[in-house]
Amino acid sequence: MMGPAHSLSGAAAWLGVGAAAAAFDHPMPWPVLVVGALICAGAALAPDLDHKSATISRAFGPVSRGLCEIVDKLSYAVYKATRSSSDPRRSGGHRTLTHTWLWAVLIGAGASVAAVTGGRWAVLAILFVHLVLAVEGLLWRAARMSSDVLVWLLGATSAWILAGVLDKSGNGSDWFFTGQEYLWLGLPIVLGALVHDIGDALTVSGCPILWPIPVGRKRWYPLGPPKGMRFRAGSWVELKVLMPAFMLLGGVGGASALGFF
Repeated sequence: MMGPAHSLSGAAAWLGVGAAAAAFDHPMPWPVLVVGALICAGAALAPDLDHKSATISRAFGPVSRGLCEIVDKLSYAVYKATRSSSDPRRSGGHRTLTHTWLWAVLIGAGASVAAVTGGRWAVLAILFVHLVLAVEGLLWRAARMSSDVLVWLLGATSAWILAGVLDKSGNGSDWFFTGQEYLWLGLPIVLGALVHDIGDALTVSGCPILWPIPVGRKRWYPLGPPKGMRFRAGSWVELKVLMPAFMLLGGVGGASALGFF
């Protein structure tokens, strides 16, 4: 999938979680719903940190471009070291390590630990990174037309405001984990990464979500639906069917989470 579809699917997924929480009589405070949806939208771009042409590689200038090169090499090294004889040979690390459930869990857990132990500045950094990515994904046309600095300023300002809102009593800084402020921040990050992987699994190449769990003779099995049900990234299926569906599902989920029906 392309960046906008990934971000929309991430936001829709978190809003769906909010709807499910409300259905079980444990509604999210509205700041958690909003912030979680934005983090999830940003996190849904993050697995492509192994691809130099992805949205995330451009999002933070030379820093993200350099990080993409490092992650690509790391992913390729892990692939070569762990591939079975049935796994194909590759020349790069795209859609390997960062596109697995294990990576999603580790990154989410790391963010939670950082948020709890690092204090306010760590929380602001997590929010800033994911809000910039959310802007790049959800408002991609506007982001492409504006300068990186303006996008960074929007991300920083939004992070500061939303952190202030969450800090107020009853607004959800300790949502889900009572007494542990911001421990929940890792949840939308895990969800966003997994939603990205599921989206990529729908495309022609599939996605090795289950690694390191072997499937048949392959350790990097490209999980996905039957070949006839897959599509190419950026095709009309993604643009005309999936993206409108994500918008609709997100709207319904958000309205349900807020108790409108």
